[in-house]
Amino acid sequence: MHRLRERGGPISSFSQSVLLVTPAGADESRLATALQTILDHHDALRMRLSGDWEAHIPPPGSVDAHTLLERVTTVPDFGQLPELRPEAGALVRAVWYDAGPDRPGRLLLTVHHLAVDAVSWHILRTDLAAAWRGEELPPVGTSFRHWSLLLERQARARTSELDVWQRMFQAPDPVLGARRPDPGRDVIGTMRHLTRTLPAAVADTVLTTVPAAFHAGPEDVLLAGLALAFTRWTGHPALLLDIERHGREEVAEGVDLSRTVGWFTSVVPARLDLTGLDPDDCAQVLRSVKEQLRVVPDNGIGHGLLRHLDPATGPALAAHPAPQVGFNYLGRTASTGRTADGDWSPAPEPLPYLGGTAHDPALPVAHGLEITAVAGDEGLRATWSWAPGIWSEDDVRALADLWCDALTAMTGATSAGGHTPSDLPLVSLSQAEIDELEAEFASEWR
Repeated sequence: MHRLRERGGPISSFSQSVLLVTPAGADESRLATALQTILDHHDALRMRLSGDWEAHIPPPGSVDAHTLLERVTTVPDFGQLPELRPEAGALVRAVWYDAGPDRPGRLLLTVHHLAVDAVSWHILRTDLAAAWRGEELPPVGTSFRHWSLLLERQARARTSELDVWQRMFQAPDPVLGARRPDPGRDVIGTMRHLTRTLPAAVADTVLTTVPAAFHAGPEDVLLAGLALAFTRWTGHPALLLDIERHGREEVAEGVDLSRTVGWFTSVVPARLDLTGLDPDDCAQVLRSVKEQLRVVPDNGIGHGLLRHLDPATGPALAAHPAPQVGFNYLGRTASTGRTADGDWSPAPEPLPYLGGTAHDPALPVAHGLEITAVAGDEGLRATWSWAPGIWSEDDVRALADLWCDALTAMTGATSAGGHTPSDLPLVSLSQAEIDELEAEFASEWR
């Protein structure tokens, strides 16, 4: 929320949407009742944003589902988003296409991004189906409000991390493209996009086999490939970028966010430095990138806390220019195959906005270049979005090709896999010592 506030510009259309299959013969009253159940059950859906960006959550029953549900009998333009007004607590809108008593309909459910994220949608879809059947919803674990208060306390407890973030930003960060983003010129409405898809056979190795060999995660491999691509394109060995993550970290005992709806996403800066490494040695690069990403605890959630919630540390971090590149790996998309009766499954019709997320055209961009990757049946699909005043299409295409080439090369590194120091926190061993031990005890370690 703090990052969105600092960007400035309008946010009324900053939303996420899903298109769901509704039961044949559904009626408006019963749909409204199901929507009312989830509105009353999940606090974030009732949020009201004041002029000074303070969030207030009124009690259950304060938002009437009947006023936010619209019934239509002709196929609607699913690209025409309903109006949302966060300042008035209007964060949810629903358009129901009634296909008649014998055919399944469609429900376009749009929620302001302030109140929802990718994890939230799974919760909402499951709860909406249960509410339609008249079932009692499972309780929410840690509430959105309790989580917000917990983060404020966590910020004061993480001051020891400040030096790590300061060193990250104090290293050189050459300008990429023509210049750094200008909020007066570089807005969402000017962004251009291209898509690259890594074939399924290659993507499966990149996302499963390679991470398993190096005791890493898919994101580690994707970022190692990205670091290689930028190094080859710029000739500079380091890349400073923002990584978007789910933000639902286990930062305190007893926290349970598995059933909590809200926008928990964290944006974490990272510096990937390949200085002294052989760019043709994919195993060496992957080990190094993996270890660099493990420098801070809890997937780096502390940066946002120190930057936005601690007045003592915030100004120092705010003084640094923001990373020029953003990266977001969304994981594997849920299958669009329908459930046994098809009700409440994702509809096959695609939404026209990227990833189901819509933005106000006048909202300033967060980065001059952003890469959003998602795995699916067809492979790994990456959308490269750029500000045309900063990047040329030719340069973006070249980077996208270099990234695909680097990831393809990674698939040949599985035989050189192994552990790294972060895998063995109870002992102090260098990478060379680990390599020596693994070579000696290969059959036991692999």
